[in-house]
Amino acid sequence: MVTLTPAAQLAISRFIENAGSPVAGLRVSVSDGGCSGYKYGLQLETAVSEQDTNLSFGEVCLLIDPESLPLLQGCVIDFVESLDESGFKFENPNAKAACNCGKSFAA
Repeated sequence: MVTLTPAAQLAISRFIENAGSPVAGLRVSVSDGGCSGYKYGLQLETAVSEQDTNLSFGEVCLLIDPESLPLLQGCVIDFVESLDESGFKFENPNAKAACNCGKSFAA
């Protein structure tokens, strides 16, 4: 299971409200790349694929494809806004190593 913090839920809700078109959910994915081997992807989607795992957090829906799901199991997604940084943070128990930017990992 993937968990969204209240801060992440609020941030995603704001992005959806400002999208300007209907949004089915936020796609969270993992693909090859980044500093450490895998990188996280986030994208607002207008449609849900039949293969997606659909997780609801209040009004926010996360969409996860079957290839990304095993790499995201147990992941906590947070949103941080401070003077030092702003953006989504991933706490992923499947990551054996991560880069300093926090946007990629090795599994």
